[in-house]
Amino acid sequence: MKHILLITTGGTIASAAGADGLVPTVSGERLLEHIPEVGTVCDISVTALFNLDSTNMRPEYWLKLAMKIREEYHNYDGFVVTHGTDTMAYAAGMLHFLIQNSQKPIVLTGAQTPIENRDTDARENLRDAFIYASDKDACGIHVVFGGKVISAARARKNRTRSANAFSSVDYPEIGFVRAGEMRYYIKERYSEPVKFYNKIDTNVMLIKLTPGMSSDIFDYVAERAHAVIIESFGVGGLPYYENDEFADKIELLIEKGVRIVITTQVPHEGSDMSIYQVGLRIKQKYELPEAYSMTTEAVLAKVMWALPQSKTAEDFARIINTPVGCDII
Repeated sequence: MKHILLITTGGTIASAAGADGLVPTVSGERLLEHIPEVGTVCDISVTALFNLDSTNMRPEYWLKLAMKIREEYHNYDGFVVTHGTDTMAYAAGMLHFLIQNSQKPIVLTGAQTPIENRDTDARENLRDAFIYASDKDACGIHVVFGGKVISAARARKNRTRSANAFSSVDYPEIGFVRAGEMRYYIKERYSEPVKFYNKIDTNVMLIKLTPGMSSDIFDYVAERAHAVIIESFGVGGLPYYENDEFADKIELLIEKGVRIVITTQVPHEGSDMSIYQVGLRIKQKYELPEAYSMTTEAVLAKVMWALPQSKTAEDFARIINTPVGCDII
């Protein structure tokens, strides 16, 4: 049997009622007591890395998670990470860039209700995570939730309460777990050796445009951020009402050395700034990279990962627009 390391970080799956609402308090060992049947599937060791509501997770913590996996990589056949659902897609996106070409499975899972509740999705999700992690064809980084196996770069939480909270955005699910067995739509393979990265730059802002929004927000960005992701309308572009105030702010950001990526706030089908004048004129003039089909969660992680690797705006744009796995499709 495979030897799997369970890394706990908190989240709803490990929560119990406290004086002010649900709080993560349940240990990894206690989690496993609720799914004793996985003892016939794999050998499991447990380590507690954090005990946090995922609202309190930060990119620095995901870097620590990646470094923990790196530290233990040659000691185990796979990894299951329990994580709160609210920021799980961000965590998955970050691991996708920090750990590349992993021949061993790294699985994130969690729950919409605590594992000690009578009616909960937690036991099924955790069991399915171990079933996938123990499969002979499992590799790479995935979210396992609601029976689905979803690529880390394509995962998004779309529901706040339902058990089928996560979906794969504009990309097929890798497979599913049913009746205790793994079924594949796509079998992934990695020919290159695993590669770990140990640097990120978290000084990144995400700005969502709204109709009539003032461009003055970018003065704040220019003084405080190393990069900004602009969530534009539709396939992408910037307003130019009666003047070119947004274009002027883009020039200010560039002068300040702030890296810029344009994405869309539309959930599906990605950006294409070449279609409309409001996008093409900005893209051509400033040669801005855009996210294309990347999810917001993935592009945020990619920007944080790309900043330490790039010395120039050209380097940064090249890295952002170079696919890593299935982040750009």
